[in-house]
Amino acid sequence: MEIPSTAPLLDRETKASERPGDHKDELRLWLRMLTCSTLIESEIRTRLREEFKTTLPRFDLMAQLEKSTTGMTVGEVSQRLMVSNGNVTAVVAGLLTDGLVDKRPAAQDRRVQVLTLTAQGRRAFKAMAERHEGWIAELFADLGPAEIGQLFRLLGGVKASLHQAISNRQNGTPTAAGETE
Repeated sequence: MEIPSTAPLLDRETKASERPGDHKDELRLWLRMLTCSTLIESEIRTRLREEFKTTLPRFDLMAQLEKSTTGMTVGEVSQRLMVSNGNVTAVVAGLLTDGLVDKRPAAQDRRVQVLTLTAQGRRAFKAMAERHEGWIAELFADLGPAEIGQLFRLLGGVKASLHQAISNRQNGTPTAAGETE
């Protein structure tokens, strides 16, 4: 299935309904990306809850710990997940209670706690991760390899554009539209 070009549609809409300088296409693109992300996240949350009686934050935290051979502090996990220490602490408490995570003092600073997956936690995460990978493949099943590659490249460009716009705003550099942020 080839991704159809929307250029003629966008050109007609632009001519019919927009004044020069409007950014309707960018807004529609952002809303489309947001909708796709929300749909995927909602479906993954539902499947994790139904099949594993767990939540996406628990899965995400376990994924971070699974990647680490030496464990991670709450601060490191919160930084990777881009959430507050308090959010991580609440999720960790449940994982500790369920025997999926272990917490021990750091060797260099006994005030700092290092989190690791227990053997039970590693087994549970492995089962969830395998199903998660299948779910993602299922959700994208109607896209062929070429389309996935094309979308991946295009979204790489979107990501680079976002980083540049954020950097420009932080540095007070004029944007592509000629406005100073």
